[in-house]
Amino acid sequence: MSPPRTAIGQAMVLPPYAELLGCSIDWVAGVPELVMPFGDHVMGWPGLLQGGAIAGLLEVAGIAALTHRLSQEGAARIKPVTVTTDYLRTGRDYPTRAVGIILRLGQRVANVEATAWQDDRDRPIATARMNYRILRG
Repeated sequence: MSPPRTAIGQAMVLPPYAELLGCSIDWVAGVPELVMPFGDHVMGWPGLLQGGAIAGLLEVAGIAALTHRLSQEGAARIKPVTVTTDYLRTGRDYPTRAVGIILRLGQRVANVEATAWQDDRDRPIATARMNYRILRG
């Protein structure tokens, strides 16, 4: 059974890669917060998260934040330009959460930062800086 593609009360469809990661959305204070469960599908070494799954979660969190903001303005397509991931600690066998924060939203380009954590939001396991091309209309 695949995870839900939309959050209750909100109409946001996650990218197909988010489904492969098993991501779902929790809405915290009106902001989409992604949750990725631990399992064989995201495991690297036994009991540890695979780095690509962490980077993918961060990218999806950035896309979710940007999609949520742009949904208030009308239709727009988002294309990633650059993604830089910093791994800060080892991801363990716990659910991982991530949230994206829009640093700048221009007419054609957006700069987004995302943070992933497990037990404590103040102790992130990874962060990412992303640039997206925005195609409006």
